[in-house]
Amino acid sequence: TRIVLEEASNGAVLVHPFHLGQSCSKKVEKQCAHFYSVNITEQEAQAGLVCRVQSSDKSKFKLLYFEPEDNGGLSLALQEESTKIGKCTSSRMYFLGFPIYRLDQPCEISELKAGTHVFSVYGDNFFKSASYVIEVLCAGPFSEEKDKLRAVEARILTKRVELSKFETEYREVLAQFIEMASRYAQEMQSIDELLKQRNTIHASYSTTPPLKQSSSSSKSSDSFKESKKEEECQTSCKKHWANDMPKKRKWFNVRLKMDKDKPY
Repeated sequence: TRIVLEEASNGAVLVHPFHLGQSCSKKVEKQCAHFYSVNITEQEAQAGLVCRVQSSDKSKFKLLYFEPEDNGGLSLALQEESTKIGKCTSSRMYFLGFPIYRLDQPCEISELKAGTHVFSVYGDNFFKSASYVIEVLCAGPFSEEKDKLRAVEARILTKRVELSKFETEYREVLAQFIEMASRYAQEMQSIDELLKQRNTIHASYSTTPPLKQSSSSSKSSDSFKESKKEEECQTSCKKHWANDMPKKRKWFNVRLKMDKDKPY
Protein backbone atom coordinates (compact mmCIF):
# COMPACT_ATOMS: atom_id res chain seq x y z
CA THR A 1 0.00 0.00 0.00
CA ARG A 2 2.86 2.38 0.79
CA ILE A 3 4.23 2.16 -2.77
CA VAL A 4 0.79 2.82 -4.25
CA LEU A 5 0.27 5.85 -2.00
CA GLU A 6 3.70 7.25 -2.90
CA GLU A 7 3.00 6.88 -6.62
CA ALA A 8 -0.41 8.55 -6.17
CA SER A 9 1.14 11.39 -4.18
CA ASN A 10 3.69 11.97 -6.96
CA GLY A 11 1.01 11.88 -9.65
CA ALA A 12 2.58 8.78 -11.21
CA VAL A 13 -0.61 6.72 -11.53
CA LEU A 14 -2.93 6.14 -14.48
CA VAL A 15 -6.44 7.42 -13.77
CA HIS A 16 -9.34 6.13 -15.88
CA PRO A 17 -12.32 8.43 -16.50
CA PHE A 18 -15.58 7.08 -15.10
CA HIS A 19 -19.20 8.18 -15.53
CA LEU A 20 -22.00 8.22 -12.99
CA GLY A 21 -24.24 5.21 -13.32
CA GLN A 22 -21.51 3.23 -15.04
CA SER A 23 -20.26 -0.15 -13.80
CA CYS A 24 -17.02 -1.82 -14.72
CA SER A 25 -15.66 -5.35 -14.14
CA LYS A 26 -11.91 -5.65 -13.72
CA LYS A 27 -9.20 -7.74 -12.13
CA VAL A 28 -6.45 -6.00 -10.17
CA GLU A 29 -3.15 -7.71 -9.47
CA LYS A 30 -2.03 -8.33 -5.92
CA GLN A 31 -0.80 -5.20 -4.11
CA CYS A 32 -1.66 -3.05 -7.12
CA ALA A 33 -4.42 -0.47 -7.64
CA HIS A 34 -6.78 0.80 -10.33
CA PHE A 35 -7.74 4.50 -10.26
CA TYR A 36 -11.00 6.03 -11.50
CA SER A 37 -12.01 9.70 -11.76
CA VAL A 38 -15.60 10.95 -11.64
CA ASN A 39 -16.85 14.45 -12.50
CA ILE A 40 -19.98 15.63 -10.67
CA THR A 41 -22.04 18.79 -10.95
CA GLU A 42 -23.31 20.96 -8.11
CA GLN A 43 -26.76 19.39 -8.38
CA GLU A 44 -25.31 15.87 -8.28
CA ALA A 45 -23.16 16.78 -5.29
CA GLN A 46 -26.22 17.99 -3.38
CA ALA A 47 -28.15 14.84 -4.28
CA GLY A 48 -25.30 12.71 -2.98
CA LEU A 49 -22.92 10.09 -4.30
CA VAL A 50 -22.50 6.36 -3.65
CA CYS A 51 -19.49 4.27 -4.69
CA ARG A 52 -19.80 0.47 -4.48
CA VAL A 53 -17.28 -2.28 -5.15
CA GLN A 54 -18.06 -5.97 -4.80
CA SER A 55 -16.47 -9.30 -5.71
CA SER A 56 -18.43 -12.47 -6.40
CA ASP A 57 -15.15 -14.40 -6.04
CA LYS A 58 -14.89 -13.13 -2.45
CA SER A 59 -11.62 -11.39 -3.28
CA LYS A 60 -9.99 -9.23 -0.65
CA PHE A 61 -9.56 -5.57 -1.61
CA LYS A 62 -9.73 -1.98 -0.37
CA LEU A 63 -11.80 0.91 -1.69
CA LEU A 64 -9.84 4.17 -1.53
CA TYR A 65 -10.90 7.79 -2.00
CA PHE A 66 -8.30 10.44 -2.89
CA GLU A 67 -8.31 14.21 -2.80
CA PRO A 68 -6.21 16.28 -5.21
CA GLU A 69 -3.05 17.99 -3.99
CA ASP A 70 -1.61 21.31 -5.12
CA ASN A 71 1.33 19.58 -6.84
CA GLY A 72 -0.99 17.53 -9.04
CA GLY A 73 -0.75 14.42 -6.92
CA LEU A 74 -3.37 12.59 -4.89
CA SER A 75 -3.64 12.20 -1.12
CA LEU A 76 -5.58 9.41 0.57
CA ALA A 77 -8.68 10.72 2.39
CA LEU A 78 -10.77 7.58 3.02
CA GLN A 79 -10.34 3.84 2.87
CA GLU A 80 -12.76 0.95 3.37
CA GLU A 81 -11.70 -2.68 3.61
CA SER A 82 -13.84 -5.28 1.92
CA THR A 83 -16.13 -7.31 4.16
CA LYS A 84 -18.04 -10.51 3.49
CA ILE A 85 -21.73 -9.82 2.82
CA GLY A 86 -23.71 -12.87 1.83
CA LYS A 87 -21.97 -14.72 -0.99
CA CYS A 88 -19.59 -11.91 -1.95
CA THR A 89 -17.19 -9.35 -0.51
CA SER A 90 -18.17 -5.71 -0.68
CA SER A 91 -17.02 -2.21 0.20
CA ARG A 92 -19.07 0.99 -0.02
CA MET A 93 -18.74 4.73 0.46
CA TYR A 94 -21.73 7.05 0.97
CA PHE A 95 -21.61 10.82 0.51
CA LEU A 96 -25.22 11.80 1.26
CA GLY A 97 -24.85 14.88 3.44
CA PHE A 98 -25.34 13.13 6.79
CA PRO A 99 -22.96 10.93 8.81
CA ILE A 100 -22.84 7.23 8.01
CA TYR A 101 -21.45 5.24 10.91
CA ARG A 102 -18.78 2.61 10.47
CA LEU A 103 -18.76 0.46 13.61
CA ASP A 104 -18.87 3.15 16.32
CA GLN A 105 -17.16 5.90 14.32
CA PRO A 106 -18.79 8.19 11.74
CA CYS A 107 -17.26 8.44 8.29
CA GLU A 108 -14.83 11.37 8.14
CA ILE A 109 -16.36 12.75 4.93
CA SER A 110 -20.14 12.85 4.50
CA GLU A 111 -20.50 14.96 1.36
CA LEU A 112 -18.59 15.94 -1.77
CA LYS A 113 -18.31 19.18 -3.67
CA ALA A 114 -18.76 19.64 -7.38
CA GLY A 115 -15.68 18.73 -9.39
CA THR A 116 -13.45 15.72 -10.06
CA HIS A 117 -13.13 12.94 -7.51
CA VAL A 118 -10.84 9.93 -7.61
CA PHE A 119 -11.60 6.44 -6.33
CA SER A 120 -9.29 3.46 -6.34
CA VAL A 121 -9.53 -0.32 -5.89
CA TYR A 122 -6.47 -1.88 -4.26
CA GLY A 123 -5.80 -5.64 -4.46
CA ASP A 124 -5.29 -6.36 -0.78
CA ASN A 125 -3.94 -9.88 -1.20
CA PHE A 126 -0.41 -11.31 -1.07
CA PHE A 127 -1.13 -14.43 -3.14
CA LYS A 128 -3.60 -13.73 -5.95
CA SER A 129 -5.33 -11.02 -7.92
CA ALA A 130 -8.74 -9.60 -7.02
CA SER A 131 -11.76 -9.63 -9.32
CA TYR A 132 -14.27 -6.85 -8.73
CA VAL A 133 -17.12 -4.74 -10.10
CA ILE A 134 -17.09 -0.99 -9.38
CA GLU A 135 -20.14 1.26 -9.63
CA VAL A 136 -20.55 4.98 -8.89
CA LEU A 137 -24.11 6.29 -8.54
CA CYS A 138 -25.81 9.63 -8.05
CA ALA A 139 -28.25 9.34 -5.13
CA GLY A 140 -30.81 11.62 -6.84
CA PRO A 141 -33.04 8.80 -8.15
CA PHE A 142 -32.89 7.11 -4.75
CA SER A 143 -34.48 9.86 -2.64
CA GLU A 144 -36.76 7.41 -0.80
CA GLU A 145 -33.84 5.14 0.09
CA LYS A 146 -31.85 8.18 1.18
CA ASP A 147 -34.60 9.26 3.59
CA LYS A 148 -34.90 5.74 5.00
CA LEU A 149 -31.15 5.50 5.49
CA ARG A 150 -31.08 8.88 7.23
CA ALA A 151 -33.82 7.73 9.63
CA VAL A 152 -32.06 4.44 10.36
CA GLU A 153 -28.73 6.18 10.97
CA ALA A 154 -30.45 8.57 13.40
CA ARG A 155 -31.97 5.63 15.30
CA ILE A 156 -28.60 3.88 15.38
CA LEU A 157 -27.01 7.01 16.83
CA THR A 158 -29.74 7.21 19.50
CA LYS A 159 -29.24 3.56 20.38
CA ARG A 160 -25.50 4.09 20.67
CA VAL A 161 -26.04 6.91 23.17
CA GLU A 162 -28.48 4.75 25.16
CA LEU A 163 -26.07 1.83 25.05
CA SER A 164 -23.27 4.04 26.31
CA LYS A 165 -25.36 5.01 29.35
CA PHE A 166 -26.48 1.43 29.85
CA GLU A 167 -22.87 0.26 29.69
CA THR A 168 -22.04 2.45 32.71
CA GLU A 169 -24.93 0.96 34.68
CA TYR A 170 -23.99 -2.52 33.52
CA ARG A 171 -20.42 -2.15 34.77
CA GLU A 172 -21.66 -0.96 38.18
CA VAL A 173 -24.07 -3.90 38.49
CA LEU A 174 -21.37 -6.31 37.30
CA ALA A 175 -18.98 -5.04 39.98
CA GLN A 176 -21.68 -5.56 42.63
CA PHE A 177 -22.38 -9.05 41.32
CA ILE A 178 -18.70 -10.03 41.47
CA GLU A 179 -18.49 -8.71 45.03
CA MET A 180 -21.63 -10.61 46.11
CA ALA A 181 -20.45 -13.81 44.39
CA SER A 182 -17.14 -13.61 46.26
CA ARG A 183 -18.94 -13.04 49.55
CA TYR A 184 -21.29 -15.96 48.84
CA ALA A 185 -18.32 -18.28 48.22
CA GLN A 186 -16.70 -17.21 51.50
CA GLU A 187 -19.93 -17.74 53.44
CA MET A 188 -20.40 -21.21 51.94
CA GLN A 189 -16.84 -22.12 52.90
CA SER A 190 -17.49 -20.97 56.47
CA ILE A 191 -20.66 -23.09 56.63
CA ASP A 192 -18.73 -26.16 55.38
CA GLU A 193 -16.16 -25.70 58.14
CA LEU A 194 -18.91 -25.41 60.77
CA LEU A 195 -20.59 -28.57 59.46
CA LYS A 196 -17.31 -30.47 59.78
CA GLN A 197 -16.94 -29.25 63.37
CA ARG A 198 -20.52 -30.33 64.13
CA ASN A 199 -19.91 -33.82 62.72
CA THR A 200 -16.80 -34.15 64.88
CA ILE A 201 -18.77 -33.17 67.98
CA HIS A 202 -21.57 -35.60 67.11
CA ALA A 203 -19.05 -38.42 66.78
CA SER A 204 -17.67 -37.71 70.27
CA TYR A 205 -21.02 -38.72 71.89
CA SER A 206 -20.02 -42.41 72.23
CA THR A 207 -18.30 -44.77 74.75
CA THR A 208 -17.48 -47.37 72.08
CA PRO A 209 -13.96 -47.13 70.70
CA PRO A 210 -13.81 -46.47 66.98
CA LEU A 211 -13.44 -49.48 64.70
CA LYS A 212 -9.97 -50.28 63.44
CA GLN A 213 -10.25 -50.24 59.72
CA SER A 214 -6.80 -51.74 59.17
CA SER A 215 -7.56 -54.92 61.23
CA SER A 216 -10.80 -55.55 59.37
CA SER A 217 -9.10 -55.00 56.07
CA SER A 218 -6.34 -57.45 57.06
CA LYS A 219 -8.83 -60.18 58.02
CA SER A 220 -10.75 -59.67 54.82
CA SER A 221 -7.53 -59.91 52.84
CA ASP A 222 -6.45 -63.16 54.61
CA SER A 223 -9.88 -64.72 54.05
CA PHE A 224 -9.69 -63.82 50.38
CA LYS A 225 -6.22 -65.38 50.05
CA GLU A 226 -7.34 -68.66 51.72
CA SER A 227 -10.38 -68.88 49.47
CA LYS A 228 -8.20 -68.32 46.44
CA LYS A 229 -5.78 -71.10 47.51
CA GLU A 230 -8.65 -73.58 47.93
CA GLU A 231 -9.96 -72.68 44.49
CA GLU A 232 -6.52 -73.18 42.93
CA CYS A 233 -6.14 -76.57 44.69
CA GLN A 234 -9.50 -77.79 43.37
CA THR A 235 -8.62 -76.68 39.86
CA SER A 236 -5.28 -78.52 40.05
CA CYS A 237 -6.94 -81.75 41.21
CA LYS A 238 -9.47 -81.62 38.39
CA LYS A 239 -6.68 -81.18 35.83
CA HIS A 240 -4.72 -84.12 37.34
CA TRP A 241 -7.79 -86.39 37.22
CA ALA A 242 -8.50 -85.35 33.62
CA ASN A 243 -4.92 -86.19 32.61
CA ASP A 244 -5.08 -89.66 34.21
CA MET A 245 -8.31 -90.70 32.53
CA PRO A 246 -6.88 -91.39 29.03
CA LYS A 247 -4.03 -93.49 30.46
CA LYS A 248 -6.35 -95.77 32.43
CA ARG A 249 -8.58 -96.25 29.43
CA LYS A 250 -5.60 -97.22 27.28
CA TRP A 251 -4.30 -99.73 29.89
CA PHE A 252 -7.75 -101.31 30.14
CA ASN A 253 -7.88 -101.77 26.36
CA VAL A 254 -4.50 -103.50 26.37
CA ARG A 255 -5.57 -106.04 29.02
CA LEU A 256 -8.63 -106.84 27.00
CA LYS A 257 -6.50 -107.58 23.96
CA MET A 258 -4.17 -109.79 25.92
CA ASP A 259 -7.05 -111.74 27.43
CA LYS A 260 -8.52 -112.27 23.97
CA ASP A 261 -5.31 -113.81 22.64
CA LYS A 262 -4.81 -116.05 25.68
CA PRO A 263 -5.81 -119.69 24.94
CA TYR A 264 -8.42 -121.28 27.13
